[in-house]
Amino acid sequence: MRLLIFGAPGVGKGTQAKLIAKKLNIPHVSTGDLLRAAAASGSPLGRQAKAVMDAGHLVSDEIMIGIIKEVLASDGCKNGFILDGYPRTLAQAEVLDRILKELHTELDKVINIEVSEEEIIRRLSMRLSCKRCGRIYNVQLDMLADTRECRDCGGPLYQRDDDKEETVRNRLKVYRQSTAPVKEYYVTRGILKQIDGEGDPEIINNEIMSALTPQPHSSD
Repeated sequence: MRLLIFGAPGVGKGTQAKLIAKKLNIPHVSTGDLLRAAAASGSPLGRQAKAVMDAGHLVSDEIMIGIIKEVLASDGCKNGFILDGYPRTLAQAEVLDRILKELHTELDKVINIEVSEEEIIRRLSMRLSCKRCGRIYNVQLDMLADTRECRDCGGPLYQRDDDKEETVRNRLKVYRQSTAPVKEYYVTRGILKQIDGEGDPEIINNEIMSALTPQPHSSD
């Protein structure tokens, strides 16, 4: 199955994508992880991406298109994938369609997760990242008694610049202006499924899996 998981920053796309990937045995393609890896590498392109992300802006189409095309064309994605974090603009959505057409495939479903903006700000303000291994924690959900050290590797925890409230509000503004119209693009294609992202992650995941399962047609 070829899926796109969609929604504003902080709605839980990564959490749900990982659960879906495990259940369907398909790779989770997170552009955020790919970009953070590039930023951590210190390469010229990585430094450019980091500066853009730290300011809460969108990485250029040129950078994203190159990353996405390479990943989706790889052997790991030949039997399906769940794409998380791309497309974020109408132009990117159209480019993604062209990339998939070149690969002789198309999206099966788009899952749109909706969460209120105040809840998003609350969630992201509680996120901490490990400088050593990159693991992301939610102080409340992960019940972190010690917010200084990573449970996995003992590395120092910190709040990413793009998770600070001022930057989060800017990210949401950018999302409303540039990304929300993409939802309508997929609505017109008839492949978008709307999911309420507030609540228990397992219950939300069950709703997503149900939305992905073909429903039998009733007969009179």
